[in-house]
Amino acid sequence: MEKTLKLNHLPKKIASYLTEPDRIIPLKKQAFLFQQGEPVKELYVLLSGKVTVGKTSPDGRELTLRFCGTGDLVGEIIVDDSPTHYLVDARVTEPGEVAVFNQKKLNDTLISDPEAMLSFLTFANLQYRKDQTKFRDLVLHGKKGALYSTLIRLSNSYGKKKDHGIYLDINLTNQELANFCATSRESVNRLLNELKRQNIIDINQGRITILNLSFLKKAINCENCPIVLCTIN
Repeated sequence: MEKTLKLNHLPKKIASYLTEPDRIIPLKKQAFLFQQGEPVKELYVLLSGKVTVGKTSPDGRELTLRFCGTGDLVGEIIVDDSPTHYLVDARVTEPGEVAVFNQKKLNDTLISDPEAMLSFLTFANLQYRKDQTKFRDLVLHGKKGALYSTLIRLSNSYGKKKDHGIYLDINLTNQELANFCATSRESVNRLLNELKRQNIIDINQGRITILNLSFLKKAINCENCPIVLCTIN
């Protein structure tokens, strides 16, 4: 059955080249789409399910960089034939399906369309800038700042405005939140409880509502980056 691809945050020029995948494969929970050190050969568009992209240290500590859902492009973007290996892991957290595109085939096609190739490079640079801002928040503002930054990014990606605040329409455990901050679940529990006592957030049945977004932004000296740079996916 033919799949209609929903594509998030992609320029139309790139999206027009990602309409006919080479194949579609199922995603099983906890399986890896790719892992650090593997050669980069393909790009992926999620049709359904969820995938986290991040790094794991030799002692098992995790740092999550992206939380990807339907319509998100996943993978390292390469523009030449030089051997390239993944620097991160992509692990399935919710089963689904993914459309697979051969990168060499895609690049050979883009060569004949300089405008599309430029859009492709611009998009790749955007992804690197997004990662840099996440590292900036973690390094400059510590674990607390990383959590506040993560909540802000979640509000931009999955937030729904309600009368009393911004409801985060996504299921994330405290351990998954902790992985965005390179810290422990216990530390995140403590920080969330502190925000709840201050009436900055509310938590109901595991779902977070941000009651005072400006407090979080002020605490990390938010530079009001464009929304496209301040998302979790």
